[in-house]
Amino acid sequence: MIRVFILSGICLSLLTACAADSNVSSYKDPARQYTRANIEENAKEQFVIYDPIEGTNRSLYKFNAKFDKYVFLPIVDSYDFVVPDYVDDRISSFFSNLGEFSNVTNSALQWKPDKAFTGIGRFAINSTVGLLGLYDPASEIGITQHKEDFGQTLGVWGAGSGAYIVLPVLGPSNVRDTVGMVVDAVAFSFVMPNHIQDETAYSIVQYGLKPVNTRANNDFRYHETGSPFEYELVRYVTTEGRRLAVME
Repeated sequence: MIRVFILSGICLSLLTACAADSNVSSYKDPARQYTRANIEENAKEQFVIYDPIEGTNRSLYKFNAKFDKYVFLPIVDSYDFVVPDYVDDRISSFFSNLGEFSNVTNSALQWKPDKAFTGIGRFAINSTVGLLGLYDPASEIGITQHKEDFGQTLGVWGAGSGAYIVLPVLGPSNVRDTVGMVVDAVAFSFVMPNHIQDETAYSIVQYGLKPVNTRANNDFRYHETGSPFEYELVRYVTTEGRRLAVME
């Protein structure tokens, strides 16, 4: 009887072992939809931006960095030193109010009536209660600004961004947005009365004070991103930012 139990135990052990071996030998790795190479390639594609004149763009990027460091930023630093924050806020608010012209017209061209009426309301409030736009009471009561330009309008109409380009002094852009910027500037010149444009004070404000004020309120500094691939990073962030702006 004891031998029977012993033999039964041995047989049971052998059967269990065979079953385990069978399970191990039949095991297969789960099917993978993406290999490591696929994942790395897909990741790279996310950062691929159409940049056919990259050599020229990189040269202009370096020029802009030097111009910014040795010309623009010293002027901005002097501006920040001389102009109190309170006055700087009033100047920024004034230019922002003038920008409502572009916001309203491009919102209308994009068939976004809600944003167009918001821009009209902001301009009316800030130009009156806000003392010609020196203050921004519209934002204080919850009427937020929607920034729109003709580059975005072209995007909404279906125009592609085109090649990435770096503009002298102005910085990163693309073909579509560069065309849009020119159209916005020309359109604004038609709206502004000629007798005002002919004034020296207007030229000083529009082409001197405005760029300095804009740069003073932009925290970006060349070669301070901490990335060894700053050109690629700026190119991607700029392009992606504009893509999202068109989709809003």
